[in-house]
Amino acid sequence: MTESGLRRYRLYLDESGDHTYQALDQPSHRYLGLTGCYFTFEDYPAFSHALEQLKYDHFARYPHRDPDQPIILHRNDIINKRGVFSLLRDSENEERFNDDLLKTFGDARCQIISVVIDKKKHLERYGDQAFHPYHYCLTAILERYCGFLNYFNARGDVMAEARGGTEDNQLKSAYRRIYESGTLWRDKDFFQNALTSKEIKLKRKKANIAGLQLSDCLAYPIKQTMLLEKGRIKDPGDVFGKCVYEVVSKKFNRQIYDGRLWGYGKIWLPTK
Repeated sequence: MTESGLRRYRLYLDESGDHTYQALDQPSHRYLGLTGCYFTFEDYPAFSHALEQLKYDHFARYPHRDPDQPIILHRNDIINKRGVFSLLRDSENEERFNDDLLKTFGDARCQIISVVIDKKKHLERYGDQAFHPYHYCLTAILERYCGFLNYFNARGDVMAEARGGTEDNQLKSAYRRIYESGTLWRDKDFFQNALTSKEIKLKRKKANIAGLQLSDCLAYPIKQTMLLEKGRIKDPGDVFGKCVYEVVSKKFNRQIYDGRLWGYGKIWLPTK
C-alpha cells in the first residue's frame, strides 16, 4: 500500500526488435530496444484524452470502422497504412496527422528510459549464461526507474504489453524475481521501497492503453537513434522517425546533478 500523499507514477513498456538469439548478423535482429515512458497519475489523464482526440479527429470517418472497437495506435499499422490508417495514403491526411501526432507526443508530460542490447556481443561474452535479452533490458530500466522514484520519495508500478502465455509468464517471473531478490547492483529494498506491487501489469493491445501506444510508437525511432549515435547503422536520411525522436528528446531521464544522459535515460548493453 502506498503511503498517503506520495506521488504515484506508472511506467509503460514496449520493445523494438525480437528477444531471440537468431540471425544476429542482421542489424534488425541483432539489437533489441526496450523503451519505458512514465507519467504521474495526475499528468496521465491529459495525455490519454489528447491521444483519443487525435484518433477521433483523424480516423473517426473511416467507413469500415467498427464503432464499438477502439482505434489503437500501432507503429507497424501506421507505417504500412493498414486498416483505419489507410486514410494516410492521402498525402494531405498524412501530413496533418503527422503534425498532430508530433504535437501530442511533444506535449506529453512524461519521462523516458530506453535500453538497447547488442545481443550478438552479449551472447559472445556470456554464452550459455547470457541473460534473456528482454529481461536484461527490463532490469536496467527498473534500476533507473526505481532510482528516480526513491530519489524523489515517490512510488510507482509497471505495465507492459502482453505478448503471449509463455512469454508473459516468464516476464512476470523475471519482474517478481527483481522485486523479491534485487539485482547484482541493487538489493531488494531498493525495489520494494519504490514499487507498489510485486507483480507487473500486462495488457493486450486491444485494451487501448495510451501509455503503451506511446511506448510502441517511440521504441523504434529511439532505438534507431541510439544505434546511429553508437555508429552501428548508417544514417537513414530524412525519415519521420527522426522528427518523432526530436519532439521527445528532452524527456529522457538524466543524472540529477550533472545532467548525464547515457547510463540514465539511454542505456547500452552490455555496458563494456
